[in-house]
Amino acid sequence: MVKPIVKDILFLGQKSVPATPLDMNVVNDLRDTLAANRERCVGMAANMIGYKKNMIIVSAGPVDMIMINPVICSKSGRYETEEGCLSLEGKRKTTRYKKIEVEFQDVGFIKRKMAFEGFVAQIIQHEVDHCNGIVI
Repeated sequence: MVKPIVKDILFLGQKSVPATPLDMNVVNDLRDTLAANRERCVGMAANMIGYKKNMIIVSAGPVDMIMINPVICSKSGRYETEEGCLSLEGKRKTTRYKKIEVEFQDVGFIKRKMAFEGFVAQIIQHEVDHCNGIVI
């Protein structure tokens, strides 16, 4: 189901709780809501659509990747940039890293560890920040 985008900073500023297999409805809502906003969005966290769950979706080229309970375990290549967000007006300055490694569970709740770089790494960092209650 396509969900409205949350703009409440107090809600977005709360840390998400771990997702479980009982939260699979959130996966579908993330997919539907990202698809409905694809022209202006490349990723989102569950709290952006009203679920305080540690779950993100990232548009990684031709495929949308769901990451459940993602944790960035390493990062390198610090740089400064500006980002926008569907939940916020305008752009804001932030620090990101060119290369990251992320531990997460896939939609089958199988543990994965993957490396990312460039723009996809930046998207993941933005969405993981959301899950941690960090609003740029």
